[in-house]
Amino acid sequence: MVETTGGEPDDGAAEVLDRPLPDGVRRRVVQIVSDGFGGLTVAELPAQLRQYARFAPNRRAKFAGNAMAAALETDPLFRQRIAEKLRETQPELAGALDSGAPPPAADPLDVAAAAYVLRPTGWVKLVTAAGEEALRADAERADDESRAELERLREELAQARGQTKAETERLRTELESAKREAESLHRKLRGALSDVKRGEAALRKLQGEMDAARADGQAHVSAAESETRRLKARLSEAEAALEATRKAAREGRSVEDMRVRLLLDTVLEAAQGLRRELALPPVSVRPAETVDAVEPGRMTPKDIAARALSENDPAILDQLLALPQAHLVVDGYNVTKTGYPQMPLEKQRLRLLGQLSQLAAQTGAEVTCVFDGAELAAPVLLAPPRGVRVLFSKAGVTADELIRQLVRAEPPGRPVIVVSTDREVADGIAKAGARPVASVVLLKRLSRG
Repeated sequence: MVETTGGEPDDGAAEVLDRPLPDGVRRRVVQIVSDGFGGLTVAELPAQLRQYARFAPNRRAKFAGNAMAAALETDPLFRQRIAEKLRETQPELAGALDSGAPPPAADPLDVAAAAYVLRPTGWVKLVTAAGEEALRADAERADDESRAELERLREELAQARGQTKAETERLRTELESAKREAESLHRKLRGALSDVKRGEAALRKLQGEMDAARADGQAHVSAAESETRRLKARLSEAEAALEATRKAAREGRSVEDMRVRLLLDTVLEAAQGLRRELALPPVSVRPAETVDAVEPGRMTPKDIAARALSENDPAILDQLLALPQAHLVVDGYNVTKTGYPQMPLEKQRLRLLGQLSQLAAQTGAEVTCVFDGAELAAPVLLAPPRGVRVLFSKAGVTADELIRQLVRAEPPGRPVIVVSTDREVADGIAKAGARPVASVVLLKRLSRG
């Protein structure tokens, strides 16, 4: 039904739709508004739609569909702007609707949606016809679906009937087989009952034989227990006689031992008394020391360098550590940063100390490892490995100075070997009598195991 305002011409703007917009037409209208939405500025949009200005078209149609449909219906200026965008994007369809002859090949829903937005003369009829066409199409589709469903159900019914018939035949066959099996089981049961009766008779006979055997066994057990008691009494008598014999032997031997011990104590006390009487001093000179000869000189760490070995040969370190009372002092970070600088300092320390512990166990030398503690914010929590003394320099004292203090603390003549590639450290400890060794020599020795 179309209503017009009194006294005004019956044009598209005066027509009013007297029923809800069909769903299909409404979806197409919302899509038209969403597509034209992006071509408008924020100022051209109704206030309730400005929050959706930055949404993508599909997302805008999903979340702002109701708001856009309401604005299109209540805001003529907004509808006019959307209509202008529609005319720009679909000029042929807009021209056909303005002329009153929509394209016959066009989708009725698209025609109705465009007519709803453009509002040409007779747009209500187009929207109503599109709604009726959509309902007719839905009815036809539902009818086709109902027919297809009915056909499917008929096929399922025929298939179920066939399956039921086959299942009935199968059950009848199984029933016949079960009857035959039951008859066979009945026959077997009767045979089993006869066997049980025969077994019960045999069991009663066997029970009588077992009772007789039990009585005979009890008689034998009684006789054996009596014999056991008699043998135990004889064994006790034999053990008592043996213990008396052992006691007599111990008493005789103890008297002889006492006499020998008394004689030995007498001789020792007489010797000690004679030593006190003569005031004999302890022997300090050995016979071999009275022979006139030339003794060899003692080897020092400086003599090791005179042997035919390369300065980088780890055998030099083995020879130095073989000296009596040798003391190995290691400049820790100098060695680790030469051998494995890419590792964190904590792992450098642990790796070096573990290898030095093995070296100390192999050589028996005293080993001291010195680390620079000037940059430490707090004391290092570390359990020194067996055989290795671990020292950190105090604040204001470098590791090099601590090494020189250790060298000066040693008595003259003790073999002290210092491992460091620092030239200043090497020169200083050499003047103090210690033997410098390059860090690479220690690393080669440690890698050898």
